[in-house]
Amino acid sequence: MSSTFELRIARLFDGDAWHSNVAISVEQGRVAGIRPCESNTVIQANLVPGFIDIQVNGGGGALFNTEPTTATLRTMLQAHGRFGTTAMLPTVITDSLATMQQAADAVAAAIAADQPGIIGIHFEGPHLSVPKKGVHPEHQIRPLSTQELALYQRRDLGIRMLTVAPETISPAQIHQLVAAGVLVFLGHSNADAATVQAALQAGASGFTHLYNAMSPLTSREPGMVGVALADRDSWCGIILDGYHMDPIAAKVALAAKPGGKVLLVTDAMSPVGTTDTEFAFFDGKVARQGNKLTNEAGALAGSVLDMAAAVQYAVQVLGVEFGEALRMAALYPAEAIGCADVRGKLQPGYLADMVLLTDAMHCQQSWWQGQPLWQGH
Repeated sequence: MSSTFELRIARLFDGDAWHSNVAISVEQGRVAGIRPCESNTVIQANLVPGFIDIQVNGGGGALFNTEPTTATLRTMLQAHGRFGTTAMLPTVITDSLATMQQAADAVAAAIAADQPGIIGIHFEGPHLSVPKKGVHPEHQIRPLSTQELALYQRRDLGIRMLTVAPETISPAQIHQLVAAGVLVFLGHSNADAATVQAALQAGASGFTHLYNAMSPLTSREPGMVGVALADRDSWCGIILDGYHMDPIAAKVALAAKPGGKVLLVTDAMSPVGTTDTEFAFFDGKVARQGNKLTNEAGALAGSVLDMAAAVQYAVQVLGVEFGEALRMAALYPAEAIGCADVRGKLQPGYLADMVLLTDAMHCQQSWWQGQPLWQGH
């Protein structure tokens, strides 16, 4: 299919509202227009904005930390494109500086080659809290050095996101990173509320996988969770796989945060899109039981979640309205990472990153800038 075409669709969600029986025209990779059409000519499905995953470690049997290459990025996007993800921030967790630099080089090469789906990079660590490290390798957790600072300031990486624990990095350093165009999120932290608030005031803009690996909310010490829930301006990523948070905790987050500030992430590992039951992870291994991933100590080790399944969970388990769940998967991530002027909506001028969903929220087809990413049988 060329990048100039028309689709006639029974239902289209443009990011703001639903439209019935419309034709969407795509020209040179962007939405050119939407107009009414005859109902007897339409595809009986839902066309929605492509999902944006800002925390994805692997997929299709490949893990970005293990093989930080453009081939891994292609494999990851092929795996997640089947589930509606059309843009992602490949995520490299706490690792050596050499691995981080290789990961950055791979992302830079992918972006330079217009490789579909790769719009930036997420460094989750290494400036984290040891008590809240989760499965991050403790021997690689370290303070911010000039070498890492130079890496984060690279201008060829697209959108640059960094998760830090605010007790390990100063407000001045956060301010320096933000001034250099880095999106600073907070997570893997045991910080008290005052430290978290100081990091937000310095320019941190969000929280990585809310509730998980962060100081909890209690009556006299609100912790990172309490500040995240009370703060009106910050974004919170949530992992709706049924294991990372109880549905009641997810409902609390949705009730506490202003509309548009809670977004879906997968934290996906290599088994997404495969039948793999275990994989190597640093010096150990991670096992899959159903859709739960744990390391040898029994700790949660990422997920096998995909974005379509996260949307389904939001609607079916949490009672979120379908359009709002779609915004949580597309528009709100786009706003959080600063690309909502071109992504997250299907309106004239926006990139034609699109997903065709059944009423049961299963992905039938996905497009990146008007080009087919994946098509089901």
